[in-house]
Amino acid sequence: MIPRLVLAVLLVLPQAQKIRVACVGDSITFGACVPEREKNCYPAVLGGLLGDKYDVRNFGVNGATLLKKGDLPWWNVDAYKSATDFNPDIVIIKLGSNDTKPQNWKNKADFEADYKALIEHFQGLPAKPAIWIALPVPVLKENFGINKKGVEEQQPMILQVAKEELCGVIDLYKAVSTKDLFDPDGIHPNAAGARRIAETVCATLNAKQQQKKK
Repeated sequence: MIPRLVLAVLLVLPQAQKIRVACVGDSITFGACVPEREKNCYPAVLGGLLGDKYDVRNFGVNGATLLKKGDLPWWNVDAYKSATDFNPDIVIIKLGSNDTKPQNWKNKADFEADYKALIEHFQGLPAKPAIWIALPVPVLKENFGINKKGVEEQQPMILQVAKEELCGVIDLYKAVSTKDLFDPDGIHPNAAGARRIAETVCATLNAKQQQKKK
């Protein structure tokens, strides 16, 4: 039994604050096509890999676009406010697939500016989070209007934004590239693909932590 005095001290001591990680994205982040999505989507798996010192939350929205003029801008969904209120220490942005749909990609001239605006929104939060932006996964089969050409066109744009905004880049295009990691629709990673995303993100964050210790 814990003595009353010790128990009282334990109750008033501040709890170690967890590192808050916001996973911003579309249906791939949400976990569409992943069986038992709540535990197998990439943010959930990432939370398990990172451990108890981290609070990882999923702000993925099916169909969301980065483009403000897209048919479902991430800016306009509830997740935008929720992620902002979360005041994350780390932000992982994985948007772009839905932007390649013809009705959205006609506004591709705004893609870099809108990406910078989203990054700067998060950079302006009190926590001053580290921002990581991900190259979208490949398109194995064009579906829902999402297409390979648009995803490939985005790559130099995203790399340029990362350079100008001093953000890290996570290359999910290379990490998740084989048929066994995808749902039959050719767009959404399956559970194995979601795990590969989580492992890639985790390895990137851990490598950054090791660099800080040197």
